[in-house]
Amino acid sequence: MEEEVPMSMTEKETAAMNNPHFVLVHGVGGGAWCWYKIKCLMEISGYKVSCIDLKGAGTDRSDANSIVSFDDYNKPLMDFMSALPHTEQVILVGHSAGGLSVTQATYKFANKIRLAVYVAATMLKSGFLTDQDTKDGVPDFSQFGDVYELGFGLGAEHPPTTAMVKKEFQRKLIYQMSPQEDSTLAALLLRPGPTLALQSARFKEDGEMVEKVGRIYIKTMHDNVIKPEQQEAMIKKWPPSQVHVLDSDHSPFFSAPFSLFGLLLKVAATSAGY
Repeated sequence: MEEEVPMSMTEKETAAMNNPHFVLVHGVGGGAWCWYKIKCLMEISGYKVSCIDLKGAGTDRSDANSIVSFDDYNKPLMDFMSALPHTEQVILVGHSAGGLSVTQATYKFANKIRLAVYVAATMLKSGFLTDQDTKDGVPDFSQFGDVYELGFGLGAEHPPTTAMVKKEFQRKLIYQMSPQEDSTLAALLLRPGPTLALQSARFKEDGEMVEKVGRIYIKTMHDNVIKPEQQEAMIKKWPPSQVHVLDSDHSPFFSAPFSLFGLLLKVAATSAGY
């Protein structure tokens, strides 16, 4: 039997570049479960993939009404990134409000992020600093009427702490092009999102490091949540290195999983320089 020859650091780094580690971050109300199709495709294809449950989401049992700061909400991702070896770089993918989580991570852990990918996501360099940021990055469902179930964890006299799209509106707004079984699954698993915490997302750190992380935006052309014109406004304000387009609703991990998977592999290959 031949003795195994240890790889040099350069060879290890090359191997990591050729087999990237994808870290997938859900949007408000979702969870790691949103990515089950993409995770399956990636793992079958031999890629490493981690799906994060943010605080109060997925299997994390925290009460969303108790989460009033963005730092608290995003702590699971920050803890995950902190625990990564200093020699490892990941491809960080955020969907919808998960874009805010990705942006904060690029400020804190730029050296550990090979690429940041925003999928139908809120991409604001400084978070919600201005009224225009809110207009560009927050869903506007006013044309559909009263679509939210609100929670008032601080009392009825205070602003709502959580919101969730009512079940009768979920398929129409979020999953209109997705398979029926996926929107049914989502209706069982969606949880109230900590809106007060999300509204407090502001990033005031030095922006020099964040610009060192390559950014990709994936637009969703039939999106009722972060509408195409909102996505375009954020792209123009903080231009990424590449923009790709999917013929999908707000949830391409359900409605266009093979196309999304293919795009993620394509941008991973581009970021590796081949």
